[in-house]
Amino acid sequence: MKIDEGSYVLLFHTSRKKWLVKAAYNKEMHTHLGVIDISTIIGKEYGSAIKSTEGKTIYLIQPTSFDFIMKSERRTQIIYPKDLGFIVARTGIKNGSIVLEVGTGSGALTTFMAGIVEPKGHVYSFDVNLDFMSVARRNLQKAGVLDSVTLQQHDPHLGLDLKDADVAIVDLGDPWSVIPQVYNSIKNSGAFVAICPTYNQLEKTAAELRRSNFVDVESVEIISRTLEAREGMTRPSNRMIAHTTFLIFARKVIGEHLVPLEEGNSPKDKGGKGPGNLFQP
Repeated sequence: MKIDEGSYVLLFHTSRKKWLVKAAYNKEMHTHLGVIDISTIIGKEYGSAIKSTEGKTIYLIQPTSFDFIMKSERRTQIIYPKDLGFIVARTGIKNGSIVLEVGTGSGALTTFMAGIVEPKGHVYSFDVNLDFMSVARRNLQKAGVLDSVTLQQHDPHLGLDLKDADVAIVDLGDPWSVIPQVYNSIKNSGAFVAICPTYNQLEKTAAELRRSNFVDVESVEIISRTLEAREGMTRPSNRMIAHTTFLIFARKVIGEHLVPLEEGNSPKDKGGKGPGNLFQP
């Protein structure tokens, strides 16, 4: 596939030295590897290479959603790919899914989800901050997925103008505070996930979910460690992205239900006089 003017290209030298650029004439990029003439990449094949003025080899890679996310413009902390992938697997997001996002931020999560649900699905994203949404719009446009997203400036605490969404993703400082509004916006049995950087956010959200007709409440943390794989000397990298956030998942149910006693939640588990083994005769 040839690179056209206006196409995005990942200029790759090493895993720590790579840049996302837009192909254009009369454009140069000055780096510690020398000057890279961007105009020379137009018409070349993705996967081919060019040289900088210092003779360094630069490979022309077609960017993926991962590259757009990691090189996105940011005003807020982004959701990392290690968490994004698990969200998709756990909630079942796919082509055709309708996704509600509460808290657009810089749009990293929005970008990833839009790429999954298109062309038949759609992401509806709400935020109160116009500056954040402007950044998100630019990032979505750069990734080529803006047509699959509706951005709306709105306070979700006032209600959400959406019904029967398949999945709701909440990325606010107080996710528990919008659970009633989200409950009314997702379909029966629909999936809920919240981004919770701290333990107290996680605890409050879990408690509110169990009070609000959600079941299958599960909290996880995804840890990713890079390995330096070299013949005869493979070892873990000196650097790693450790804690980024906690994720809490749940499913919507209807009607009155009893909140099930889960491990660690019964009076007996907390040192009280619990009912013992509920399955004993």
